[in-house]
Amino acid sequence: MSAAKNVNGYLINQAKDGQWWVAGVDGENIAGPFPTEALAIEVASVFQDTPAPATKRRGN
Repeated sequence: MSAAKNVNGYLINQAKDGQWWVAGVDGENIAGPFPTEALAIEVASVFQDTPAPATKRRGN
C-alpha cells in the first residue's frame, strides 16, 4: 500500500487487494474500487461536494 494522495480535497488510497478508492478526508471510502490509481485520480478530480438540501419547515 502506498501513502494516500490528496486530489481535489479527496484522498486516493490503495487497498490491501491492490484496488484503488476515493475517500473523504475522514477516510471513508466514497467511490471505487478502481483498477488503477490514474482512474481513481480522474474520478476524484471531477467530484464536487453537494450540500444537503435545506430543511423545510412545516406551516411555511
